[in-house]
Amino acid sequence: MKIKIRKGDTVEVINGRSEDKGKRGEVIKVNLDDEQVVVTGTHIRTKHQRQVQAQNRTVNPGKVKSEGPMHLSNVMLVCPKCNKATRVAISREGEKVVRVCKKCNAQIDD
Repeated sequence: MKIKIRKGDTVEVINGRSEDKGKRGEVIKVNLDDEQVVVTGTHIRTKHQRQVQAQNRTVNPGKVKSEGPMHLSNVMLVCPKCNKATRVAISREGEKVVRVCKKCNAQIDD
């Protein structure tokens, strides 16, 4: 499967946790093997960490919050021109491959 979402794209969460639906964020990481993406501000996970004192480092105790991965099918790309969540088409212009918005036919890649 060709993944049409890349690092740095703005996406909207369309499915998943109820508190995350409708949120928009930037893609931090794309995992091609598991078809998962990490989006800023969504799918927040809390890790409880205890204090560790080693020779060269000290880890402070407490709760550490970070974004977790979500499946690629739970997000849609947001078109920069029409500012709506949209499906993506692939078109070729000579040797260049360009992503195109299905709603307004604008090129997403510059």
